[in-house]
This record gives sequence, C-alpha cells and structure tokens, in this order.
Amino acid sequence: MTRDKAWEIVKTYVKNENLRRHMLAVEAAMEKYWEYFSKSKKSGVGSKEDWKIVGLLHDFDWEIHPSLDEHPQKGEAILEKEGLPGNLRRAILSHAEHTGVSRENLMEKTLFAVDELSGLIVAVALMKGRKLENVAVESVLKKFKQKSFAAGVNRQDIERGAADLGVPLERHIEIVLAGMKDIAAELGL
Repeated sequence: MTRDKAWEIVKTYVKNENLRRHMLAVEAAMEKYWEYFSKSKKSGVGSKEDWKIVGLLHDFDWEIHPSLDEHPQKGEAILEKEGLPGNLRRAILSHAEHTGVSRENLMEKTLFAVDELSGLIVAVALMKGRKLENVAVESVLKKFKQKSFAAGVNRQDIERGAADLGVPLERHIEIVLAGMKDIAAELGL
C-alpha cells in the first residue's frame, strides 16, 4: 500500500481534524524512529513506508468504532479489504492491548511507544502558545511528572513503551518531538 492510498483511507473514515492530526503525528514519530533504528543498524527494521503507513492508519477506525470492543479489530477487516499487508494490520492490532495481540517486533513496539507520547507533546505545545518550536524535551518531562496535566495520557504506557524499545525516556521524548516538529505546520502547531 502506498502512503497516498493510506491517506485516502484516513480521509474517508476520519472527519475529525484533531484525530487526523494525531495520526499524522504518530506517522511522523514512526518515521523518526525508523531513522533512529536504521542508523543504529538494528536488524529487522523493515521499510520506512511501512512504518509511516502503520502510524498513519493506526486509529483510522476510531470514529466508526469508538469502543474497545471494536477498535481496532473491526478496522482490521476494512484494511484487509483495502489491501494492507497482514504484518501491518497485525502491528495496528498490537498497539491496543485489549486485542491480545502481543508486540513482537520493533515496528509494533514503536507504534505502542509513540501513540500516547504524541498526545502529551500536543498538550504541552498547546500550553506553549500552539507552537512545537517552543517545546523542549525538558518541558515535556516536567509535564510528564505532573499527573494532573493531560490526565488522560497514560504515562505508564509511555514509560513501558520506551523501556520495551530500550530507549531512555528523555531520548524517547526527543525522538518523538523531533518527528512532530518536522511536520509542525501540518499539525497546526
């Protein structure tokens, strides 16, 4: 599947601009992590396009299936019909723990690791005048420790995701933030 086709799927199923932006942020974070792992010569990294597509499509069905009983399981059938390969559908299923699909490879682990963190970074950017350029790793770390700030963000998932990748939390934030800064204009931040 091409990135263009994945974006068409997003536009078909996702009308909420904030959800689209979230998916773009996760796509950018996945791309930045692909670069990180490729430079460190990790084996089994795979294709950058695959990583980006998984990030872009991971929540495409949230508006039509907003319950844990359905998301992303019902969306997986749609993606199969659209021609998304099984390994990429599996990665999307693995980002949601309630599916019971374990995260076994770097792409799957990375999708889980960046999903929640991207939301925290957006919250920090909104507080900093809607500008990602004003966001530093230190400010994200500070807000990470304040449980009342962006209380819906699961900090345990962020920590566990970074640990599963073998990346210190500060470096994890740095990588995801860098990816998001690359597309700040698209994110409206």
